[in-house]
Amino acid sequence: MSNDTRNAFSLRNKTVLVTGASSGLGRQIAISCSQRGAQVIITGRDKSRLQETFKQLKGEGHLQMLAEQTCAKERAALAQATPALHGVVHCAGKQMLSPIRLLSEALMTQMYAVNFLAPVMLTQQLFQNRKIAPGASIIFMLSTSAHIGTPAVGPYSAMKSALLGIIRCLAMEQGKHRIRVNGISPSAIPTPMWGEDQKSASLQAQRARHPLGLGTPEDVANAAIYLLSDASRWVTGTSLVMDGGAVL
Repeated sequence: MSNDTRNAFSLRNKTVLVTGASSGLGRQIAISCSQRGAQVIITGRDKSRLQETFKQLKGEGHLQMLAEQTCAKERAALAQATPALHGVVHCAGKQMLSPIRLLSEALMTQMYAVNFLAPVMLTQQLFQNRKIAPGASIIFMLSTSAHIGTPAVGPYSAMKSALLGIIRCLAMEQGKHRIRVNGISPSAIPTPMWGEDQKSASLQAQRARHPLGLGTPEDVANAAIYLLSDASRWVTGTSLVMDGGAVL
């Protein structure tokens, strides 16, 4: 690989905010970004788990900021405290199963607050505080359920689908500043969201429906690095589906 190609995927001299960095995909994305040279700002609501992520970051100059993003005051404080950003990766989220006929308003409201309102309004506040640098890259974590029907995940699917609309509109609004806005739509990835038993029957069933097997957090982190880096300078308004062939 030539030096020019390597440099295109470098995150040196870039400051990247990763939400939901206390575990799962957010943790791995934060670690991988630090390995590619970024100054990483990690945020989450669990102090001890966020510290565990922080200890695994490579290099110096990283920051950690405790925040509950569904709380408007804490979200606003985070947006004000962060330095100028060259990248944002929205990884904070939550999945709860419910067939539509059993759906409660409380569950739907919670899915809306966590998976849609929090990342959208944090983005708005970052822009309002002039924290998004020209040429920056913003990534929303979606799911293949934003693109296909999946039983019992209607509320989660609806919120991830709604983010597609935000991505397209924001990409159009910010293109004049060379700010790119994209999503990543992974299929089943073994993370704590799937429970402690990584050999559970549910995960085994997921493996069976993926021709390439299940992905890893590192696979998703590599996609985030691509979208954050200058290698994707001509990519905006879309979501990268990572499903191991599951929807073929």
